[in-house]
Formats: sequence, structure tokens, C-alpha cells
Amino acid sequence: MSVAIIVIVEDQPDNLKLLTTLLTIKGHQVVGLPNGDRLTDVLRTHQPTPDLVLLDIQLPGRDGYALLEELKGLPERSWKVVALTAHALPEDRTRASAAGFDGYITKPVDVRTFPAEVARYLGG
Repeated sequence: MSVAIIVIVEDQPDNLKLLTTLLTIKGHQVVGLPNGDRLTDVLRTHQPTPDLVLLDIQLPGRDGYALLEELKGLPERSWKVVALTAHALPEDRTRASAAGFDGYITKPVDVRTFPAEVARYLGG
């Protein structure tokens, strides 16, 4: 698996810490955000450019769908955006795909398989 820069938007501090730990153990650089307020700024200014955004669907304020719409408007988009959600029904996955998410990972994550799931979206 290649090393990547991954932005995680997750409002639950314990989940954010777990996901960050799982990915940094694999050598990735992780930028953790507790909400989407700074997401577009981080994506525009972080150097090098992030490779992947793991975006929680259920966030206070603007949810993951609203944030995804905002990201679609960025002309320099080169990253993939993967939904991170506890909604695991087939229709939830279909809705996320139709909205334009590049992938879908359900929570709670399986700590044994999560890094490999992320690697799929990184091309590894």
C-alpha cells in the first residue's frame, strides 16, 4: 500500500482517534476534522494535496451529502471522497453512490479490515 494523505471528517472523537491510529500505523498522514467547517479550506491549501476524504454522513450542521455537493464545486478536485456511515442498508449505499461518493465504508469499522478497505480507494 502506498503512503497517502487522508482527511477524515468525523464528529465522534473516539471514532476519529481510532481511524487516525489505524491509518497512521500504515504510514499514512491523516488530517482529522471534527466537522466539515474547514474541509474545503484544508483541501484547497494542504500541500501536498490529499488523496482521499473519509466523510461521515451524519454530522451536526451540514451533513456529508451537503459537504459532498460543496466539494464538487472545487475546480482542483483530485481526491476521492468515501462515505463513512453507520447506515448500512442497501438503499443507503445506493443513495451515497447516486450522490457521487466514490465509495462507502460502514461503521463501526472492523479494525482488521479497515486499512485494506481504505487501500482499495487509494488504488492499493
